[in-house]
Amino acid sequence: MIKNKNNIDCVIPAAGLSSRMGCWKLTLPYKDNTILEQSITNALSFCTRVILVVGHREDELIEQFQDNKKVTIVRNQHYRSGMFSSLQLGINEVDTEFFYISHGDMPCIEKEIYKNLWEHKVTGTLFPGEPRATGHPVLIHTASFKAQRDQGNFDSMKSILKLGEMAYLRLCDPTIHLDVDTPEAYQKLLKLTQSMY
Repeated sequence: MIKNKNNIDCVIPAAGLSSRMGCWKLTLPYKDNTILEQSITNALSFCTRVILVVGHREDELIEQFQDNKKVTIVRNQHYRSGMFSSLQLGINEVDTEFFYISHGDMPCIEKEIYKNLWEHKVTGTLFPGEPRATGHPVLIHTASFKAQRDQGNFDSMKSILKLGEMAYLRLCDPTIHLDVDTPEAYQKLLKLTQSMY
């Protein structure tokens, strides 16, 4: 049941192992924060609440964010099965008419991106990019998504989203694609930050 029509939740999965990075990427420094802290701060610059799904090294994240009233922590005991399990658990906690999905390793997404998506929302799914490179954050109509999910057993988010309306803002903004999965991506992030500030 949707309780908050004037608010907006943002689901951020942060349960993974960071295996491609070679170290735990969420705590790498970025600006005056860590990558995850900055990603959450950016989401909360527009959203009412972040639903943070934790798994790997969950105790550290729980300790860090448990006193933040704007962050709801969800544990994923099956995080090794992949991000889809984390997203499903996070979405189960959504109680707003629309919700965003962003990522804990995308710390460059500014408030204006969230705002732009919100101003063009659809009764379905709105991506900031284009079909071949969809980007994040994604804005989703909650009731439509849950109705689609109830139609069967799915193994990916996109298989559920494809059942409904999908629209694209086609923004020319590199930050909607910049996730920090590898050491090379982290260096790219640092260079981008230096050029922006």
